[in-house]
Amino acid sequence: MWPFRCDFLSQYTHHHVVVFLLTFFSYVLLHSSRKTFSNVKVSISAQWTPSVLNSTLPPYSPGETWEENRMFSDPQEATLFLGVLDTIFLFSYAVGLYISGVMGDRLNLRYVLTFGLCGSAVVEFVFGTVTEWMAFYNVYFYCGLWVCNGLLQSAVWPCVVAVMGNWFGKSGRGFIFGLWSACASVGNILGAFLASSVLAYGYEYAFLVTSAVQFAGGVVVFFGLLTSPKEIGLSVDSDTGLRPVERDSDSQRPLMSDEEEEEEEEGGVCEDPPRAIGFLQAFCLPGVIPYSLAYACLKLVNYSFFFWLPFYLSNNFGWPEVQADRLSVWYDVGGIIGKQPRVSVSVWYDVGGIIGGTVQGLISDMLGKRAPVIAVSLLVAMGALVGYSRSPDDKVVNAALLATTGFFIGGPSNMISSAISADLGRQDALQGSQEALATVTGIVDGTGSIGAAAGQYLVSLIESKLNWMWVFYFFVLMTGGSVLFIFPLIVGELRSMCRYRQAQASQL
Repeated sequence: MWPFRCDFLSQYTHHHVVVFLLTFFSYVLLHSSRKTFSNVKVSISAQWTPSVLNSTLPPYSPGETWEENRMFSDPQEATLFLGVLDTIFLFSYAVGLYISGVMGDRLNLRYVLTFGLCGSAVVEFVFGTVTEWMAFYNVYFYCGLWVCNGLLQSAVWPCVVAVMGNWFGKSGRGFIFGLWSACASVGNILGAFLASSVLAYGYEYAFLVTSAVQFAGGVVVFFGLLTSPKEIGLSVDSDTGLRPVERDSDSQRPLMSDEEEEEEEEGGVCEDPPRAIGFLQAFCLPGVIPYSLAYACLKLVNYSFFFWLPFYLSNNFGWPEVQADRLSVWYDVGGIIGKQPRVSVSVWYDVGGIIGGTVQGLISDMLGKRAPVIAVSLLVAMGALVGYSRSPDDKVVNAALLATTGFFIGGPSNMISSAISADLGRQDALQGSQEALATVTGIVDGTGSIGAAAGQYLVSLIESKLNWMWVFYFFVLMTGGSVLFIFPLIVGELRSMCRYRQAQASQL
């Protein structure tokens, strides 16, 4: 167990700050545009079933006008199709992660990242804005666009994690990555407010605003991001300090080890760069499979809140869609601050996730172990889910319960997808094959996305056949499954902590 260093921030330079901010806001913009779809589901459903929602206005709106745009006969069918779109997106995203992780370890990370950001922005603009302006509604066209969107967005996360891994070493990784992984929650918050601010003009403008901002962000990343210290003639040692090195012609290669790399052999000849690890080799690394399966269960729950929370608040409590959008963001903010909502509720889930990831990452740094911290958080999360399922029709109480749920679910989710993925991609078992961070990140996040994809259709199915209470019971079951998958790792790390304490006691 290595001691936590309170002064580790002093080791970072302005290069670290720039990289942190550029990668952070890259994923903020991606998630803000992704959040738009979940925030406008009620409006989209209304547009796809106009004959039902506008049946009270026949004198002013002839029936044939509404029938021209109708895709579904009732809102329930539209809701099921929205669940299908979520599933299609996440399955495509999962498949893309397995591919983009391997690509990220072999190609220039900046190119892959920019392509994902800008390409996804174009697809979302066509999906939400162009189709509405042209009054073109087609189930198969929507499905095809969402497949492309999932594949394009999958290129972003492995790349930004790999870039962060290049610049930030082992010291304080839990806290730094915990703080940085708030990017998804901040993106949810930004997306919710952007969407709600223009939703009165039509849901197409919500897609227009977020996709335009995302495309602009991709351009900034292309011209401003340094993917590795080697691009400026520096390298990272085991304590994250920068030191001069001879420039490498393949400067975008991720630095997979925290140990100082030997740059020269006898006679001043540089070593051949290590090759990227194979996909199957990465999959079989210690800890990758347990954490991947645990993340599949956990991401199912986390993304169900992400995709369905505004819809749940609007339909279960009858709150206006704009208020539900803003309120749902507090799930992520429960991760930032503990203030009560003044304007919305769903925002609190995102707030909770931000605080949860940062605090739990800091605690795991201090303990030197990740799994026990995650296990305790998830066990408490099971109770928090039951409590939230019984929330009264009160925005303040709902927001408080939502922030608590976000803290204990979003926190572990952020840790597994960032800090733990970095740990797994830099472990001793890699030996000479050091380029594994993007591949391992793609495997963990890809497996998680498969679970999340299956979950989105199950949520819509359970809700339509039973009710929302059974959906929350399903969430509790999946959260418990996450703990079971990493149980052997929890036991191993607890034993390691006990041995360490016994060794310290024997020296006194």
